[in-house]
Amino acid sequence: MPYHIKKTSIVSGKDVYYKGGDTWTETYADRKQYSTKSPATAKKNATVTFNGVSYVPKSFAGSTVVTE
Repeated sequence: MPYHIKKTSIVSGKDVYYKGGDTWTETYADRKQYSTKSPATAKKNATVTFNGVSYVPKSFAGSTVVTE
């Protein structure tokens, strides 16, 4: 069963789905799917290092890995 990353939009209050890169979409069919939970969780929790500071991008704040 495929997994994907989902969160509630702070603008519209609707569910949005990770599409890839820096893109989120309200269209369920356009979501990026992962065959197992591990790569989806790794993407959600991936850290970025900039000028020696590591952080999780805010775009993934409040998101969860789900299967529906």
